[in-house]
Amino acid sequence: ANQSIFRVQSMICTLFREYLLSKDFIEIHTPKLLSGASEGGADVFTLDYFGKPACLSMSPQLHKQMAAACGGFERVFEIGPVFRAENSNTRRHLCEFTGLDLEMAISEHYDEVLDVLGELFVYIFDGLKERSGPELGRVREQHGFEDLQYLKKTLKIDYATGCQMLREAGVDQGDLDDLSTENEKKLGDLVKAKYHTDFYIMDKYPLSVRPFYTMPDPKNPKLSNSYDVFIRGQEILSGAQRVHEPKLIEERAREWGIDVETIASYVDSFRNGALPHGGGGIGLERVVMLYLGLPNIRKSSMFPRDPRRICP
Repeated sequence: ANQSIFRVQSMICTLFREYLLSKDFIEIHTPKLLSGASEGGADVFTLDYFGKPACLSMSPQLHKQMAAACGGFERVFEIGPVFRAENSNTRRHLCEFTGLDLEMAISEHYDEVLDVLGELFVYIFDGLKERSGPELGRVREQHGFEDLQYLKKTLKIDYATGCQMLREAGVDQGDLDDLSTENEKKLGDLVKAKYHTDFYIMDKYPLSVRPFYTMPDPKNPKLSNSYDVFIRGQEILSGAQRVHEPKLIEERAREWGIDVETIASYVDSFRNGALPHGGGGIGLERVVMLYLGLPNIRKSSMFPRDPRRICP
C-alpha cells in the first residue's frame, strides 16, 4: 500500500498541473530563503544569511501575489516545499510539507477564485477515480476507507451558516470566533448529513482570524473575503482575496504588529498598480491523508519532518 499512496500523491500533483495549465495558469518557482517572515507569524525557522537574519518560507504568498497581480502573469501556481516551525506533534501537522499554491487576478468578484477551486478539486477527484483505480484498491486493502463523496458543483456555505449549524447541534460557537479542530470535524459531519458531501468550501471568515493581507468584506468590516476548503471535516486549503492597495496593506500589517520595514519590498511592488486578486494554498500530504482515510499524515509523506524527526 505504501507505494500506492505515493503514486496517488504523484497523480494529485499531475492533475493539479493539468487543470490549471488548461485554465491559462503558468507555473512559477519562488524563493524559500526570505528576509523576515512570509506571513508575519512567529512559527518560522530562522537562520543566519551571511550575517543577516533570514527564515525559511512559510508560504510563497507574497511572491505569487507579485507575479499574478503586479507582474502581468495574472494566473500562477507553484508546487514546492513549505516550512512551519510549529511544535505540533499531532497526526495532521508536519514541519515541512508540499504546498500546492495558486493565485489569480479577479475580473469582477472573488467568487471567480472559488469557482476555479471547486472545479479544480472535482477534476482531481474524478481523475483519481479514472486513472488510479488499482492504487486506490491496494490502499483500501490495508486502510479500509470510504469513497469520498463530492458534488459536481461544489457546495459553498458561509461561516455564519456553519456556526449556526453547530449551535443548532448544541455546540458553543460564536459567529466571530475561530473554529477549533474539533468543531471543524463536527461541522463536517453535519454538512455530510445535510448535503451528502465530504468536500465543501466555507466562505466569509471573521477578519480577526485571517492574515494581514486578507481583504476585508466591504459590506461588513468584521468579516473578510476569505475561505477554507474542507475534506472529511478537516481544512486542506486556506485562501482569500488579497489586499492590493499599499496603504491598506500597511494599515493591516501594523494592526498585526508587523514591522512594515520587513515587508517593504512586498508593499512597494503594489505601488505602481496591482490587479485585484486572490488564491489559496493546499497542503498536499493532508489531501492525500484525508482522501485515502489514512490514520496519520506521516503515512502520506515519504520522508516526514516533524519536531522529533529530521532524518533520514
